[in-house]
Amino acid sequence: MKVPMSSPDLGEAERQAVAEVLHTPRLSMGPQVEAFEAAMAKYVGARYAIAVSSGTAALHLCVRAAGVQDGDLVITTPFSFVASANVLLYERAVPVFVDVDPTTGNLDPGQVSEAAHAIQGSTGSEWLPRRGADPRGELRAILAVDVFGQPADYHRLLGTAEKHQLALIEDASEALGAQYHEKSAGTLGDAAAFAFYPNKQLTTGEGGMVGTEREDWAERVRALRNQGRAQNDTWLQHTYPGYNYRLDEMSAALGRAQAERLDELLAKRDRVAGWYKQQLQALPGIELAQLALTTTRMSWFVYIIRLDSHIDRAKLMAELEGKGIPSRAYFEPIHLQPYMLERFGFRQGDFPVAEDLGRRSLALPFSGVMTQEQVSYVSDGLRAALGVVG
Repeated sequence: MKVPMSSPDLGEAERQAVAEVLHTPRLSMGPQVEAFEAAMAKYVGARYAIAVSSGTAALHLCVRAAGVQDGDLVITTPFSFVASANVLLYERAVPVFVDVDPTTGNLDPGQVSEAAHAIQGSTGSEWLPRRGADPRGELRAILAVDVFGQPADYHRLLGTAEKHQLALIEDASEALGAQYHEKSAGTLGDAAAFAFYPNKQLTTGEGGMVGTEREDWAERVRALRNQGRAQNDTWLQHTYPGYNYRLDEMSAALGRAQAERLDELLAKRDRVAGWYKQQLQALPGIELAQLALTTTRMSWFVYIIRLDSHIDRAKLMAELEGKGIPSRAYFEPIHLQPYMLERFGFRQGDFPVAEDLGRRSLALPFSGVMTQEQVSYVSDGLRAALGVVG
């Protein structure tokens, strides 16, 4: 059996929605985009939702809306996809990494508080990278990531943000549909970014969304996504230097059709995660994902297991691949990426929890369209590769 790493969950409604756009004269920034934005705002519970071309674009525009600029400092996580740090580099800002919670992989709110206090008290050089950061830089924001579909601890992060007058940006790219104390992911900071890549809970092919309660931020994001055209600008007037971060009508039509099925899509992913738990919970040598007490709803983006430290992950992955079972090391810590080592002087050992999770985490094939037979095949293959009999 050959099991795909991930697969989008698409049906006839999605195909029909996209096909209908091809018979209209409007292929960019039209009624489909507006309908998709309205559907997502309603589902998440955000006042404003602004569709853009990718999750990275959404997060970048959140950073711009927060006023992050050259030399500013932003506290963020080293355990994430690289885009969450790259968007800071786009603005020549400096990521101030702090380590993560060993259970969830999300930002450790205690360390966030310590770092903010030290930096604003002018004693925070120990929190800054070894090079490439001016200790006189202004601490501007906290950028938290909802890793693997589980929200970070926003009650504590908000307390730090308010105390130190910082913007709080939520990267909810992996967490559409998740809840923190029954509040929806994407509504927990000043602004949030969602992503709709094909492996996400909802897909537009490529695409993203900014959610916010702040009218001023929403207006700025709308302008910046559309080459800097403010609300009252004409086609060739540009109030700001902006970007081509628009979402096209075909992608929006796909997203709108997916949004109508979102509860179904999330339930199917939850069912597959349940099958994995049944198959793997007693398997020695691995740990399954654990939910924080603050997580009142998990939104399954990927299915991650953590291997005991004595297990050779590379060898295990090769054995699984030989059975037609792909897997991924998820994540490689951002601070150990080659360009980060060169630019900021990070070293192995700087963030031991993130590094430990990076060494031991393994993503198994996962999507809402996986069958129970496929989950059993993956689980049996993992059991065999670990040398577990029976």
